[in-house]
Amino acid sequence: MQLFKKVYIEITNVCNLSCSFCPGTTRPHTFMDTATFGLILSKLTGKTNSLYFHIMGEPLLHPKLDILLDMAYEAGFSVNITTNGTLIDRIGERLLAKPALRQINFSLHSRTESENFEQYVERIFTFIRQAQQLRQLYISLRLWNLSEDLHNPDNQWILAHIAATYALDRRILEDWDGRSGILLSPNVYLNQATVFEWPDIRRTEEYGSVGFCRGGLRDHLGILSDGTVVPCCLDGEGVVNLGNLITQPFAEIIESPRALAIIDGFSRRELAEELCRKCGYRQRFE
Repeated sequence: MQLFKKVYIEITNVCNLSCSFCPGTTRPHTFMDTATFGLILSKLTGKTNSLYFHIMGEPLLHPKLDILLDMAYEAGFSVNITTNGTLIDRIGERLLAKPALRQINFSLHSRTESENFEQYVERIFTFIRQAQQLRQLYISLRLWNLSEDLHNPDNQWILAHIAATYALDRRILEDWDGRSGILLSPNVYLNQATVFEWPDIRRTEEYGSVGFCRGGLRDHLGILSDGTVVPCCLDGEGVVNLGNLITQPFAEIIESPRALAIIDGFSRRELAEELCRKCGYRQRFE
């Protein structure tokens, strides 16, 4: 059985923001309990070394995030967290004490949803300074549509703030094509990507039945907060339900006819699932 590069675990689907670019979820609000998390860890042992706390929801909202990180460390996993960053001033100090934590990705495109934009950004940069003093932690600052919307006032402000903080020549940012990250300081990167059309089974039109995806069931899979296994971290509604890891063995799920059909289809550049045919992100691999 293959070793997955990463497995996304949605420790909660609850979020404290309602960002315009995020489709959200209609599923019942859930916080994964420690017993369920422990069971999932036991079934992922030997299947991956890296966990990502991210699908839907804001992971820093989880009341037992400290315990989950300790459990992951004891089980031998490293953890990456993707967050909107609005709560980092409340929990950041505790996060820095967790050896399981390898990387934090701050979605700065959440910034316009924050009540006080400048305070929001400064809290994130304060955390980064603390992290650099205490330990090695990879940090990614993520912006969407930066190259397409460089003159947006919010983008201008944050680019100026980043340039001043890291003594960066603004021309480097203005000439940046976004294909690779910019190293701001040791272990701190600025990354950008373009907005995409989230997969939506309700969409009437498809993008085509021929194609390929680098992610789903090739280098990763996702586990929703209720234990549902999905082939892709973008399936936030659990449309492509491969099974439930709480009640089923991992091998039974990943070797099911539906899962194998997805993998085989990608190898032949055929999209076996309707959701894949209605996914704008998948077009990046054309």
